[in-house]
Amino acid sequence: MFRQLAFALPSIPGIPGFDSLTPKTYAPWPVWKDSTTAEVKFTPLPKKQAAKLFHKARRFERRTRLPGRQDGALGRNGILVLHALIFDFLHYLSGRLDPSIESIAQKACISVSSVKRGLVNLKRCGVLHWLRRAAETRDEQGRFCLEQDTNAYAIMPLSHWRGFIDQGDPPPPHPSTWGATPPLPDAITQAVEEMHHGAQRTAFSILEADHSDELARACASLWRAFKNRQAAVGNTPNGTGCGSETTPNLNKIP
Repeated sequence: MFRQLAFALPSIPGIPGFDSLTPKTYAPWPVWKDSTTAEVKFTPLPKKQAAKLFHKARRFERRTRLPGRQDGALGRNGILVLHALIFDFLHYLSGRLDPSIESIAQKACISVSSVKRGLVNLKRCGVLHWLRRAAETRDEQGRFCLEQDTNAYAIMPLSHWRGFIDQGDPPPPHPSTWGATPPLPDAITQAVEEMHHGAQRTAFSILEADHSDELARACASLWRAFKNRQAAVGNTPNGTGCGSETTPNLNKIP
């Protein structure tokens, strides 16, 4: 009698024993959290920005991995799921991202249960968010119900990641150092090096080729005059007077 009377009376919160007398009601169809029947609007995400978010997520996973533990905050499954979402399903121009769990499992090469665990880790850390899309339908008896469709996913910006500290990317190298090689030595040093190997003609060519070094040109002129003088003396009838002359030592040229 008292229980039937309690059905007609409102519940009295705060008093033990009275809440249990109120009968519980259940919805005629399942209701999911974060579900919507409206059209979902996706946000475009450029490919470079999406790839940068993935690399930061992988860095986030490494930093949160404790010694002796296999997984960090996102876990191995979370990284694989995020990689599949970004590089296999995300439409960069429109931002559309709504694959099924089975499709994610196929691309990530993991099981469906592993995909679900990865999605939970990503959402708990604020890296990923999704809405359950549902459509209004009628069952065989004509009753209203909601039929769930695929989820609509969104990769969240860094400001939504829980426990993530962005330390920034390392500075790129200076443009002047990209592919830079050590500077070549001056013409006189190169000529002396060639003289040490007995390549006199090559040393003379190096001195003559450098038009910006006046000292190198002077050495080339001196060497040319010496060679011409040596050739002229060698063509004399007696061939004497300059037989003791030798090739000048470039190491002693100031």
